[in-house]
Amino acid sequence: MLGGLFSVLSAISFAYANATARRGVLTGSVLQAVAISCIVALPMFLLALSPFGVLETLNAFSGRSVLLLSIAGIIHFAAARYANYRAAKAMGANLVGPVQNYSLVISLVLAVFWLGEAVTALRVVGVIMIVIGPVLVRRAGQAPPPQPVAGVAHFKPNYREGYFFAVLCAMGYGVSPILIGMALPAKTLANGIAAGLISHLAATILILVPMLMPAQWPGLKVMDWVATKWFVLSGLAVSLSQMFRYMAFALAPIAVATSILQLHLMFRVHFSRLLNPHHEVFGGGMIAGTIISLLGAVVLSLSADTLIRMLSPPAPLAAILGWSWHFGWH
Repeated sequence: MLGGLFSVLSAISFAYANATARRGVLTGSVLQAVAISCIVALPMFLLALSPFGVLETLNAFSGRSVLLLSIAGIIHFAAARYANYRAAKAMGANLVGPVQNYSLVISLVLAVFWLGEAVTALRVVGVIMIVIGPVLVRRAGQAPPPQPVAGVAHFKPNYREGYFFAVLCAMGYGVSPILIGMALPAKTLANGIAAGLISHLAATILILVPMLMPAQWPGLKVMDWVATKWFVLSGLAVSLSQMFRYMAFALAPIAVATSILQLHLMFRVHFSRLLNPHHEVFGGGMIAGTIISLLGAVVLSLSADTLIRMLSPPAPLAAILGWSWHFGWH
């Protein structure tokens, strides 16, 4: 029960983080958004880890684990987050969300070929649904524009740039969980928070070092402080999302937590309508594509054995649901 609650809280805070970041990049720099979100996260992770003992927990990580977590942090919190915000700036957070679900497909492919996990019928169906979702969303963006609002320019998505960075974001979000799973010495709440701290620290160092070079100082002096406010809010929200996510994984089955976390797609639409009504794509096609992508993510995370035990389907259907394939290397 508590794990499910943490999953819902993570989905809500992640959706809010994306909507506030989208609001900030309307006038601010994407790189500034990434840097501020990483800086805000560090003290929050330190505070969350303090009850467990910061040094004691970090000492449990080997050099190999720290290296893997650092790479995962650079990929996830620096490169993929930059691509996420860049895609949202180009075509809006609503259109980016379903494409980000490709990260689940990438994680699955890596798990099959790298970790020896099985391909199942449910996973095949889930992948197909996730692929279809963004296609419907893309068509929604081609619908006639809404009536113009006085003083507000009509938002016209840049699909080429948006989809390019959205796919890069999905690749980063898909690879990083595999690295984190390989790095954790044990599946505990303290280790999960410590892993997030190490990953954020590596990403922060990578981003801040170039920004603190003298050549970048003029750009820091002319920062848009309204945008900075939204970036800080986004950083706080995404840090909370990561913490709730690790807590959910520690308390609930991964399949259940992962399914609930995909609710961020629906919450994102609501926050976008509230914060960015004139800078997003809405409409029936977008909603339908988002729901299909959400259901595909849920199907992708289901266990065939559990589903068969719950539903007791006829033998032919049970045989289809129970089908699996393992890559030959394992």
